[in-house]
Amino acid sequence: MLLHDSQGATANCVRPLVLGSSSDLRDRRRSDNAPRLTNSSVPRTSTMTDHQDAILFNNGRFFNGETSPAQFHDCMVVKNGKIVYIGPSNSPEVQSFGDITTQDLNGRYVLPGFIDGHMHFLMLGQSLHKVDLDGCKDLAEIRSRITKYAKEHGGKERILCKGWMHSMTNGEAKASMLDGLDPRPIYIDSKDLHSCWCNSAALKEMGVQQMEDPAGGTIERDADGTASGLLSEACVLLIVWPYLAKVLPMEDKMVALKAAIAAYHEVGCTGCIDMAMDENAWEAILALREASGGTLPMRIAAHWCILPGSGEAHRLQQVDRAIDLAHRFNASISPDLRILGIKIICDGVIDACTAALAEPYSSNAASPDPIWTSSMLDPVVKKACDAGLQCALHAIGDQAVHNAINTLEAHSKPGQRHRIEHLELTSPSDAARLGDLGITASIQPVHSDPAILRAWPKLLGPERLRRAFAYKEFADHGATLAIGSDSPTAPHAPLPNLYVATTRKSARQPHAGDAPVNEHFQLGIAEAVSAATKGVAYSCFAEQSLGSLEVGKVADFVVVYMRFEAGELLSARVRQTWFAGRKVYEAK
Repeated sequence: MLLHDSQGATANCVRPLVLGSSSDLRDRRRSDNAPRLTNSSVPRTSTMTDHQDAILFNNGRFFNGETSPAQFHDCMVVKNGKIVYIGPSNSPEVQSFGDITTQDLNGRYVLPGFIDGHMHFLMLGQSLHKVDLDGCKDLAEIRSRITKYAKEHGGKERILCKGWMHSMTNGEAKASMLDGLDPRPIYIDSKDLHSCWCNSAALKEMGVQQMEDPAGGTIERDADGTASGLLSEACVLLIVWPYLAKVLPMEDKMVALKAAIAAYHEVGCTGCIDMAMDENAWEAILALREASGGTLPMRIAAHWCILPGSGEAHRLQQVDRAIDLAHRFNASISPDLRILGIKIICDGVIDACTAALAEPYSSNAASPDPIWTSSMLDPVVKKACDAGLQCALHAIGDQAVHNAINTLEAHSKPGQRHRIEHLELTSPSDAARLGDLGITASIQPVHSDPAILRAWPKLLGPERLRRAFAYKEFADHGATLAIGSDSPTAPHAPLPNLYVATTRKSARQPHAGDAPVNEHFQLGIAEAVSAATKGVAYSCFAEQSLGSLEVGKVADFVVVYMRFEAGELLSARVRQTWFAGRKVYEAK
């Protein structure tokens, strides 16, 4: 199929501007008598627009869920922020619109606006200005990048970095390896955000040497008990992030959020689900919304992060906070900024050997316990379910996944559409249970990129590796798939993410020669696009207004220069992003 980009998309009298499903996905456990908050009702999604003249988009290929582009529509009409017609251009209904502003798409594809199903909004914005260590081969390259940045940014109070992986430094992360580069505090986020590597100045300003390990976290120490530089798991949530939230000014956070919105528009995203909302990020989002006149050009849903805390009472107190916010920020009152429920990080990650596995790691025989045991999970999930909240449980290892499914099965109410995040290693029986129980499989194909899985054969062994990222199996057993990026732990652009989902090849290093990982679990291209749009909309109770190009739905869509083939997705380019019928991005 030929690419159609010999000319730019032309528009006559188009008034550009700013940003802002599908009902055939069944809700397997829905009951009209089920108690729920208004998050569960159909969102009255804001169009963020005054009266708009109708615009006819013709000569396009409008995705409708079919696998063949020959079955796509070729014409769409948008008015007042909503789709009022979609179908063939020669329909009498099109003629009834009379003299109408027209945009010729020159054969380009039009997809529903992507909704990032799992991300971290404020951290994404902040990460755009951090030293990027992604792709570093060793400690020497890490030190070189940090040194270069330090020389070019002498006015910064701290040096913030991202993208480090344990394998880059042979599993070591000592303050002494960074000391001497610069006297300022240096903070290095691991790629998965489950660890932070600090120099001595950073440890000192946070007062880490005087701290004990928090529940669910580890402060790595030397033989004499001195904190040596690495803070892991709950330490990141309870020590690093709160400290940086305190010292970074609100203006900087608002700038970061605006940068995140702009970055999302550039790659075709019109909505997102924040998967670890806290007071710091929430305060910044509310401040930006107020400063922007009460609306934001991004549809945001969020899950409140529940920390292990000091005990059950503290954990339940955090759920109370989520319940309160969900009553005040829901589909009826605040449709484009909602608190859906809670997020619990049940285990760690495989690369750091902190994910909870049913059998020990092959590399070192480690057998870590989950961060949240079943006895910790039960009362928290029960309280959330009883209050009508949606639960999102981070579970990467097969033992953590098993525990999460058991807990949701025990406490879920019909229609709550609970989710499990990541699902990187699952048993066949648990993969089948997701669909049976109506649990959404919230997946991030970018994490299955072969370029970042080179250590997995050693960590898991070949037999278990064959069970990694079993996306097709989840779908075949009836689970709804919702695709996200987990940004900023991984690149936020949807199209490369879909390339990995549909080919199981590397988008990060496509020419490195890595073999595809578990091709038998790859998705079809139409299935993947639907999972990144319709599936995410369904997962957050927004499928009546978002997620697909249908009459009556909000006109959030993206114009893409592409071939509609899995192997060609790395060459696809976003040309325009539209939010509520207004153009918010156009490629130069």
